Amino acid sequence: MKEVIEAANANWPGAMSFEEYKALSVRFADEGKTSGLDQSASMVEYSRLNAHRLKRIDKTVALNTSTVEELSAIKETQTWIVFSETWCGDAAQNMPILAKMAAVNPLIDFKVLLRDEHPDLMKHFLTNGGKSIPKLAAFNEKNELLFTWGPRPEAAQEMVMDYKHSPEPKKPYTEFVVEVQKWYAKDKGQSIQQEFI
Repeated sequence: MKEVIEAANANWPGAMSFEEYKALSVRFADEGKTSGLDQSASMVEYSRLNAHRLKRIDKTVALNTSTVEELSAIKETQTWIVFSETWCGDAAQNMPILAKMAAVNPLIDFKVLLRDEHPDLMKHFLTNGGKSIPKLAAFNEKNELLFTWGPRPEAAQEMVMDYKHSPEPKKPYTEFVVEVQKWYAKDKGQSIQQEFI
């Protein structure tokens, strides 16, 4: 894996800052587009919703004192690479928090890669065999993997796994997604911060 990362790490081609990702999300929403391979009307609509969600959460989310203290204590350079796509509801909920956490410490370099544009890298960071996003991979200055996180806080992940494994007939996926978004609204970014601490 280290060799793959080193080969990719020539300034991480295609990587963007969180601000660039946010701007891309807004531009795609305005143009009726989405990122990724699936350009269906439903994915375009998800991107439109997520552009608004991303901006709102970025403005309203606050980090806990303990989160800031822990991140401030990091003394070595880290690069946080997050795989994402603009249509992903979990990404819209978590990316602003991840970016704010990274911004606490100037030693943390936060970069976003679009998953479908980087399949050779993404295949190293699967979740249960799938390309679930957002997926964060943190590296030290020697390009050694420090940790991964994602695609969502553990409580939300349990909801998703329970839904996937529940017997048929089950509620429509669109209804389930609303439940997950309500969970995020109630959690207010607390779970992801606690997991990082």
